[in-house]
Amino acid sequence: AHADVLAGDYNPAGRLPVTFYKSIAQLPPFGSYSMAGRTYRYFRGEPLYRFGDGLSFSRFEYSNPELSSTSPQSGQPLNVKVSVRNTTRTAGEEVVELYLDRPFTSPRMPFRTLQGFRRVHLNGGESRQVIFSLDPRQLAFVDSDGKLVESPGSYTISVGGQQPESGHTASGGVVRQNITIVGEPVILE
Repeated sequence: AHADVLAGDYNPAGRLPVTFYKSIAQLPPFGSYSMAGRTYRYFRGEPLYRFGDGLSFSRFEYSNPELSSTSPQSGQPLNVKVSVRNTTRTAGEEVVELYLDRPFTSPRMPFRTLQGFRRVHLNGGESRQVIFSLDPRQLAFVDSDGKLVESPGSYTISVGGQQPESGHTASGGVVRQNITIVGEPVILE
């Protein structure tokens, strides 16, 4: 299996399920049970390898992000569509990742969450549209009272073959779209 990958006979498309930190100095103290600084959802530093990173012999380009609304009403679903193109001649699989960033976070709330992913096979030069449907629960967070609340405000939707950090190399770029949820806060069951 290793020889097939090294020879280019097999094109890998796996993604890391964890964050690899550069050193233990980047981690919070062992005795701290707070999530601040742990996992991709709370860590704001520069890791060695990010959650969701992966390698491929193909390169993929993202374009034309479309949302069903840039100002969705709280309690309503949101559809996200993006075009993915294999820019190489080598057929390959891409894992398209969708992240939601919340700008109004506290140390107890994640600033970023993975809200969807799709694996797509694209031949060399082929393009495809990938569609995600986010329900209100995916746009919500747990408040200080322990209730799941979809709250009005500004968010960023990022779709790509990696997390939305600039200057970080991976198999694909990232397209972003800002949304503003309008209406009253909705408590979800």
